[in-house]
Amino acid sequence: MAKRFGGRFSPQGQSLDDPPPRPAPTPLPHPLQSRTRWITIMGIPFLLSAFWQDPVGLVAHLAAFGSLATGMMLTREGLQAEAAYDARRVARRPAVPRKLFGGILTGLGLAAGSYVPGAEAGAAVIGVAAGVLHWLSFGSDPMRDKGMEGIDTFQQDRAHRIIGEGEAHLVAMQDAILRTGDRRLDARVGMFAATARELFAKIEQDPGDISATRRYLGIYLQGARDATVKFADLYAQTRDPRARQDYETLLSDLEMQFAARTRKLAEGDKANLDIEISVLRDRLLREGVRPADTPQPSDPAELERSMTLDDLLIPRETDKQRR
Repeated sequence: MAKRFGGRFSPQGQSLDDPPPRPAPTPLPHPLQSRTRWITIMGIPFLLSAFWQDPVGLVAHLAAFGSLATGMMLTREGLQAEAAYDARRVARRPAVPRKLFGGILTGLGLAAGSYVPGAEAGAAVIGVAAGVLHWLSFGSDPMRDKGMEGIDTFQQDRAHRIIGEGEAHLVAMQDAILRTGDRRLDARVGMFAATARELFAKIEQDPGDISATRRYLGIYLQGARDATVKFADLYAQTRDPRARQDYETLLSDLEMQFAARTRKLAEGDKANLDIEISVLRDRLLREGVRPADTPQPSDPAELERSMTLDDLLIPRETDKQRR
């Protein structure tokens, strides 16, 4: 495929010194997700052979294929939920254990497909074996929340709802810019989306900061979406270079604001950590707990003094004489 040349001296080209565009992060599919498709295809003989059976066999074979296909659909959704769970550092367990229900339906489907009057025990054994093999092949659903210790669940739900709205605005921007037919603009919007999703990830880790960043996830992204839709309609008809420059300037300004907000949240977390460490050290000193290599002070007033880095790294004169 032909690729347009761009460089430092090309019209509207990208400087060779500029960093390459960062691709927008996309969730990776689960490595076992393709197995569900093949198992569904292997169940097609139940569907085809159903019309050559007696009424009982017809119902049994149709139920077998329907149960097997539904079980694989639930298993595929469970694998997708597990992949999203593993990709995040802070995540809740899935509300519905889809892989568990998928395994049960798979076992019921194979039991119904192998049902023969007078041999119910054999069909039950096949169903149980199918459920066990499903568990061995796909594993179990995540049953515990991850990284949720000390996080307000109400704030977490609120953050997920607002982040979902912001993600919808980003998707609308990327869909709208495709109407221009310009790959460079598409990549530019992708860079902005990647920067915004970094802020999304930071909010997911600490939903307590959602109030300070709500306008970034709502008002700013909604305005960027509306501007992108209007620009795409205009640029697709006129190819106005001035409109393109203004739009790229707008994206750059928004990208700087989102990146600055993400850095500020990270710095705030570092400051809060320093405060917690300082408060904990003061409490330990008031309780008379000191490092093992530090002698107990004779003056009780010294217990109230805050511990410094020099107290931990620089030995006292008495320690030198003792050694």
